[in-house]
Amino acid sequence: MRLSRYFLPVLRETPAEAQIASHRLMLRAGMIKQAGSGIYSWLPLGYRVLRNIERIVHEEQQRAGHIPMLMPTLQSADLWRESGRYDAYGKELLRIRDRHGRDMLYGPTNEELITDIFRAHVFSYKDLPLTLYHIQWKFRDEIRPRFGVMRGREFLMKDGYNFDISKEAALHSYNRHLVSYLRTYERMGLQAIPMRAESGPIGGDTTHEFLVLAETGESGVFYDSAITDLTFGDRAVDYDNVTQCKAILDEFTSRYARTDETHDEQAFLQVPEGRRRVARAIEVGQIFYFGTKYARAMGATVQTADGDNVPVHMGSHGIGVSRLLGAIIEANHDDRGIIWPESLTPFHAGIVNLRQGDDETDAACEALYAALRAKGLDPLYDDRGERAGAKFATMDMIGLPWRITVGPRGVARGVVELTHRRTGKSEDLPAPAAARRLADLYRPGQLNERD
Repeated sequence: MRLSRYFLPVLRETPAEAQIASHRLMLRAGMIKQAGSGIYSWLPLGYRVLRNIERIVHEEQQRAGHIPMLMPTLQSADLWRESGRYDAYGKELLRIRDRHGRDMLYGPTNEELITDIFRAHVFSYKDLPLTLYHIQWKFRDEIRPRFGVMRGREFLMKDGYNFDISKEAALHSYNRHLVSYLRTYERMGLQAIPMRAESGPIGGDTTHEFLVLAETGESGVFYDSAITDLTFGDRAVDYDNVTQCKAILDEFTSRYARTDETHDEQAFLQVPEGRRRVARAIEVGQIFYFGTKYARAMGATVQTADGDNVPVHMGSHGIGVSRLLGAIIEANHDDRGIIWPESLTPFHAGIVNLRQGDDETDAACEALYAALRAKGLDPLYDDRGERAGAKFATMDMIGLPWRITVGPRGVARGVVELTHRRTGKSEDLPAPAAARRLADLYRPGQLNERD
């Protein structure tokens, strides 16, 4: 993409309403624009990153055997009356009446709708286990939306729902989700710690939140610092293997880690004093097992091998896709701007032309641009007639992992400058070598999935 033809409305000044780094940088980098209180338009750069997050979530969900679908944003209030949540949910539920006087709602979650789909089509234990999921926009009418996409009213979420014949089978689905989430977050360059939490209006008594440590986090957390040494790594997982999934869950939940809602001071004191930590964190996902709550309320049953009809055991599992983008920036930025993990970057590299209009420099940039595209990469070529300092500032602000600087002196020597955004280290290389280096880095199977 040529920057002269792209829509990238970078701001020079920090908007007054931006209170935290991710909100400030997303506005300044031209990623979002507020459309209303807690509601944002996703501009081209932000939309690219959002789609990259979605891609990783889809890949890991399907790796775990979960089946994608799509449900509507508007739901019938009658389904929520069946479950008992229509009146109990509170003012966060946006209630709507259509032109025919029917009560509707803008869904904050989809337990009722997915249960209705299940009860219409699944009748036998032979069709279980089953996990369906989708990635879709949600709405919760927060009383005080703030922090940009971190706590908006409209947000993009992955929510999945498992259906199982027994509690034992449903808890395996729970463990399978926890394992898949660990892999998902690590691929995005995050260490998301699973912590025991409250279930809230979803229901059930078995739930873990996934939290990313950050000073701007809204949740208070208490944890054993040894948990931050754990990594999922490159281990192979058989998601149908009950023992393996349970062992991985136990590894990541055996050390003390609780939100402030479930903090147990006496249990915390059992952690060695030097490892006790109290901090703030950002919630980026949550998994629930709530048993037969919705199945009993809405008549979702299956026939067992003995011919009995029994309610299915269920769980729901969410990842805040749009919220994740803010959390990733909170964990990956400096005073110059964003620093994207390579797995999420909107463009693989930026090309900076230091002497736009110079025939030899322009030709070198065009050749490099073509070479990168020929290798399947998507570079952002800053071909504007701006000063070099302004071009560097833009590249630093938008956070591409790699920058290739092309100037007359380098062209005369037959080299370009390849710079790593995170470390700041630069290296002079012939342009073909720089292109090969990036192609090798981003080649499938070569990029470190945990960045």
